[in-house]
Amino acid sequence: MDNLNTYIEHTLLKQDAVKEDFIKLFNEAKENKFFGVCINPAYVELAKKHLKNTDVKIVTVIGFPLGANKTIVKSLETLTAIKDGADEIDMVMNVTELKNKNYDIVKNDIMAVKAVCDDHILKVILETDLLTKDEIVKACEICAEAGADIVKTSTGFVKNGVGAKVEDVKLMHDTVEKYGMKVKASGGIKTREQAIAMIEAGASRLGTSSGVQIIKG
Repeated sequence: MDNLNTYIEHTLLKQDAVKEDFIKLFNEAKENKFFGVCINPAYVELAKKHLKNTDVKIVTVIGFPLGANKTIVKSLETLTAIKDGADEIDMVMNVTELKNKNYDIVKNDIMAVKAVCDDHILKVILETDLLTKDEIVKACEICAEAGADIVKTSTGFVKNGVGAKVEDVKLMHDTVEKYGMKVKASGGIKTREQAIAMIEAGASRLGTSSGVQIIKG
């Protein structure tokens, strides 16, 4: 596969990352023509500065990594990120409320963020390591009802979690395809073989911190 770079959102979400790490990420994204970079909201303005006049999209995370923020906080965080220059928003679903079967709370949470996204792409992180197969399907259906654009597997922050799994990506793709939605596989994707397997399973985007080694692998 010759166009792997166009699937990759080059990711740096580490708590101890320093400015030089971000600049390296931005330069790698430009050099390899990655689809985008995925960073925490505090560094969106830095990304905007370094990616000016490029095609690299700036993706940021909201309610990260637990998804347990109040909806008003997620909405304000989203508005601020877009003002700072974010092109796409990856919000974490409220996993607790999904498991509580409080589906309206989950849906309204997503709808509120979508309402402030304007024309920006909204992805919803399901955290598939914590969900049953039935819960994955239900979460996808709620995301569709709430108007999200893309469903995403993982934050990569679950202790002992696997992250993206081929079978989960396929299940998500099969569930949301009829709604015209897409899938982002993220978490634990480190090799070219893994990346291709995710794409073949239905992923349109790949979130990974190993983008350079993947396309050179």
